[in-house]
Amino acid sequence: MMPSEAGTADPATARGVSANRGDLRYRRILLKLSGEALLGNRPYGVDPEFCAFVARQVAHLHQLGVEIGIVVGGGNIFRGLAAAATGMDRATGDYIGMLATAMNSLALQDAIERAGVATRVMSAIMMNEVAEPYIRRRAVRHLEKGRVVIFAAGTGNPYFTTDTAAALRAVEIGAEVILKATKVDGVYDADPLTHPKARRYERLTYADILQDRLKVLDATAVSLCMENDLPIIVFDLNKDDNITRVAMGQPVGTLITSSPDGNGSR
Repeated sequence: MMPSEAGTADPATARGVSANRGDLRYRRILLKLSGEALLGNRPYGVDPEFCAFVARQVAHLHQLGVEIGIVVGGGNIFRGLAAAATGMDRATGDYIGMLATAMNSLALQDAIERAGVATRVMSAIMMNEVAEPYIRRRAVRHLEKGRVVIFAAGTGNPYFTTDTAAALRAVEIGAEVILKATKVDGVYDADPLTHPKARRYERLTYADILQDRLKVLDATAVSLCMENDLPIIVFDLNKDDNITRVAMGQPVGTLITSSPDGNGSR
């Protein structure tokens, strides 16, 4: 089934927790996915089954009336910083990484449209045959019309991460929150995969992230969120319905705001 231009999902594709529009805490979100998340169980590239898993969650959230922007990384295909460490010019490596994000964006677009939701890919670098150029007002209009928008190619500039791109696009489109999808259920004081006694934080401030150098988002992205009072929620993508639960304001993952009690966010 092809999605309609209005962006309406087929109810049969929507799964997840029982909810209605009145339960929503956030009505416009920016979902940040790492490229590695799309690996699924593969050593390289994109796992179509995992893309479909993400797409089902996005379709369910869309059906509830949430406007959804997505930024996806490219680390499952190419990492510019890693290439620079082996001698490649950093800017060249970053541009190759931008192309990797475009590949991931197209794969995710296909999965979301198969789930019944009209989706647009907007690129920060010109590739007119496969993606629209990024224009802020056009992106907002797509969201208002009920389309999911995937922002490809980062910021379009080398030396900036896709985390920074996510923060920038979230501010530009007026998103109410950034949902940072990871493999663990929040921010810990140590890597929980290697430290079984690592402690999970329920709430943190932007200053905590910067001062303690917690590896959640890069400092530029955190600073941009802090300047615009944009909350960040770090959560486990691998649990079904987590995206919907976050949008409903349920206590999932780690909430990062300007104040420790979480009341400083807009």
